[in-house]
Amino acid sequence: MTRLPLLAALLACFPATASPAPASPMQGAADGLVTLSERSGFVRTGRYDEVIRLCEAFARAYPASVRCESFGTTPEGRPMQVLVVSSSGAFTPEAARAKKLPVTLIQGGIHAGEIDGKDAGFLALRQMLQGQAGKGALERQVLLFVPVFNVDGHERFARWNRPNQRGPEEMGWRTTAQNYNLNRDYAKADTPEMQAMLALVNRWDPLAYVDLHVTNGAKFEHDVSIQVEPVHGGDAGLRKAGIEWRDGVIAALARLGSLPLPFYPSFVEYDNPASGFADGMSPPRFSQSYIAQRNRLGMLVETHSWREYPHRVKVTRNTILAVLDLVARDGRRWQAEAQAADARSIALAGQPVALDYKATDKSRTIDFRGYAYTRTPSKVSGALMTRYDETTPQVWRVPLRDDVVPSLTVAAPGAGYVVPPAHARAVAHQLDVHGIDYRRLGTPIVQAGVQAFRATGTESGKGSVEGHQRLTLQGVWATERMDIPAGSLFVPIAQPLSRLVMALLEPQAPDSIAAWGGFNNAFERKEYMEDYVAEDVAREMLKDPVVQAAFESRLKADAAFAASSAARLEFFARRHSSWDARYNLYPVLRMDQPPR
Repeated sequence: MTRLPLLAALLACFPATASPAPASPMQGAADGLVTLSERSGFVRTGRYDEVIRLCEAFARAYPASVRCESFGTTPEGRPMQVLVVSSSGAFTPEAARAKKLPVTLIQGGIHAGEIDGKDAGFLALRQMLQGQAGKGALERQVLLFVPVFNVDGHERFARWNRPNQRGPEEMGWRTTAQNYNLNRDYAKADTPEMQAMLALVNRWDPLAYVDLHVTNGAKFEHDVSIQVEPVHGGDAGLRKAGIEWRDGVIAALARLGSLPLPFYPSFVEYDNPASGFADGMSPPRFSQSYIAQRNRLGMLVETHSWREYPHRVKVTRNTILAVLDLVARDGRRWQAEAQAADARSIALAGQPVALDYKATDKSRTIDFRGYAYTRTPSKVSGALMTRYDETTPQVWRVPLRDDVVPSLTVAAPGAGYVVPPAHARAVAHQLDVHGIDYRRLGTPIVQAGVQAFRATGTESGKGSVEGHQRLTLQGVWATERMDIPAGSLFVPIAQPLSRLVMALLEPQAPDSIAAWGGFNNAFERKEYMEDYVAEDVAREMLKDPVVQAAFESRLKADAAFAASSAARLEFFARRHSSWDARYNLYPVLRMDQPPR
């Protein structure tokens, strides 16, 4: 059943100052450019075949402004579609660069149950092309619109795939067909979908990347959060552009009646509104922080799950138009600032670089528009449970911790990183996916001066995360002499993506190859000395007064060592020539002088 009266009512509440009334639904339907969502009054959403049809239909209807392209194939064999949109005639990366046009990439459905972006994007695009919204914005930029990123997840279609979300009636699933969460995959890039997306990013080098989501969490009045990086971290000079973009979108949404937030509204203590909120900068497994490592602008948009679907689509559509308007107005200036950030990244050698962040304990009290609530024990779970009264709005006075500081800072190497041949193939694949420059060494280097990281402590994850066993390392870089074989990779720090290089190759970075378990074998002991052999070796070694003094000193100073027979025998095994010198050696080196 169509719901044209509801649709008309919804479109009538789109403020005329920002978006003139669109063409009538019947006229749009005749053009073949109206979604099932719009025809249903934003109660339902279409299946993926609608995306394929609309992509082609927009290109046919507006051949001077739209191209429909496939940029990848999912594990289940579905095409990944992107609409390339511009009134400038620039439909290739080369043409966009020649015209010095900023590129904005907007994606929906990375979590395919959170599908507001698909329907809002098609609505905004049709209104812009028909001249009813965003006038001039498409002349001064190229828009890449990916309606659905997680295509296979989108087709896992059912009611209640998002039980804490109001509408649409049916929706897709959060993860891919391989059960990956794509918004945990930017840095590690395991999935075919992410590898296809990063190839698109490498080709087009978008200035602005917008990732459209819906929140989880509590019930309150605020209807959208806008988070941008670099704001808290990344290149310091580019943060001004990030703040301008974030604040500009928030101001535009506020003028249209929204209640936007600049932080993700997740309580510090689960299910406890009084605990307030903490801001932060996510690691580069997430979209907005990954893009910031590339010296570009990343935005995470989160409409509020408890708002009805028509409202969420409207707010997402308004956000898209605000984003494009600001990039059209300020994009060339921001593009110059991004290029300056690239130049600073090329000169990053030896400088301190923040790789992880945290909110300090410093807080301020904010007014937050929530609802009256109670917290009482549940007879079902036995836990203290929060229940909200949506008929009674209430302003909460709660703490916000938004003093975000680096929690891990590492000096960049003087020249770059060296990956020995044993790991060169796997690491080269990762570097290629991200578009990072490197070269293979054609000749060996004997006893090169390098920095090596030897782990003094390791902590393996207790369970699987995204199909990986994560690893946390303690240790420091120290100068050593080592042979570097031919076939090793040299990854220079003097390149625009140097921050991303460090995010992947610094062993303690939160989303490094090491942190995701890529080098776990290096931290597993594989060769042992039998205890009865170690006993004989120890007795022989104790004849050396220096060894004996060191052993006795350790026994007195370390009670745990003294109580452990294994630790005591290892004391001697480490001093024996059979000890594996590569055990706990991180298999990537740093150099302060480039190899010749």
